[in-house]
Amino acid sequence: SAISSGVKELREIIVAAKSQQNVILFIDEIHRFNKGQQDALLGAVEKGTITLIGATTENPSFEVNSALLSRCQVYILKALDEKDLIQLLHTAIEKDEILSGQGKSYTVYTPYKNKWREEFSKINLEFFPSENKLSKLYKIDKLKNISLGDMTFIDSDFKYPSKEINQDIVKDYDKNRDFPAKEETSRISLHLRFGTVSVRECVCKAKELNDVWFNELIWREFFMMILNNYPDVVNNSFRKEYDNIKWLNNQADFEKWCNGKTGYPIVDAGMRQLNQTGYMHNRVRLVTASFLTKHLLIDWRWGERYFAEKLLDYELSSNNGNWQWCAGTGCDAAPYFRVFSPDAQTERFDPKHEYIKKWVTEYGTFKYPKPMIEHKFARNRALAAYKEALGKSD
Repeated sequence: SAISSGVKELREIIVAAKSQQNVILFIDEIHRFNKGQQDALLGAVEKGTITLIGATTENPSFEVNSALLSRCQVYILKALDEKDLIQLLHTAIEKDEILSGQGKSYTVYTPYKNKWREEFSKINLEFFPSENKLSKLYKIDKLKNISLGDMTFIDSDFKYPSKEINQDIVKDYDKNRDFPAKEETSRISLHLRFGTVSVRECVCKAKELNDVWFNELIWREFFMMILNNYPDVVNNSFRKEYDNIKWLNNQADFEKWCNGKTGYPIVDAGMRQLNQTGYMHNRVRLVTASFLTKHLLIDWRWGERYFAEKLLDYELSSNNGNWQWCAGTGCDAAPYFRVFSPDAQTERFDPKHEYIKKWVTEYGTFKYPKPMIEHKFARNRALAAYKEALGKSD
């Protein structure tokens, strides 16, 4: 298996490699490994239990163990100047560049967005084609290449969305983005996730073409900043008091939600689209997340993990941030008393049921299940649970 490793994982990987031969390893930011850790890794590589296919570093002064370096099968990125380092980042503006007047990070989106746009307007954004930086790569003798098959990849006939920005779609993004039956979203999220398109290029295009899409890209930056400054959100609610919610966490209910068998067509269509394609329309992501947390009173972490397993465009920061937004537990989240009505969302955004019929083929027949829970009952139950957790009275 191919593993991107951090320092904490190194010991576990070496131990696992003793029983699982030929662990294929790529190390991101190898400069975080001290001499002892490098020596331990070299020992595993020399024994043949680990194959080191590559590593990166952003530290110009970092010295890699020469013996370890000789066993690395791809270039090690090193000795880049400051401008080059900025290009390695996965955001348009660095995480610590957007601060309040008091020098603190924002936890509310709107003032963050305003400050972000203000700072962005001051930047003379330059592009640095990577092909012009190859001289900065550390050269080593080329070793035998590892095939994709060796790395357990298999061929797929999946049709990936284009990484080219469709300007016609982006121009009308604000008008069409909420209608799941339309193919009118950029679908660029997959490429942003894997870095196959430049976020700076997207931001420049958004500024030129559509202000709403521009703001959506800033949401992405906002959640990345939150994750960096508040890493505890990975496993806990941003608003600590919401960890007092008494979730029902019914496994049977969760499985109905996962499989698109809730009896609410818009929810089921979204889950089936996700399961079959690794993608779900963003409006429907909000509806399905709200349904799980509010209608079924299932912990947002269950849903967040399920999306993480299924979404091809999965990014921890955005996935976590949006799930906590829907559950009401996150920073600048939807208020806890906002409970999406699936029927109302359908009437508004899929009135002809085109999206639903595409993914729920038995819709309208006796084979389609009845709603697993009544909306008004579920809403009242959710409000009661949240009020109890927060110590609120009617």
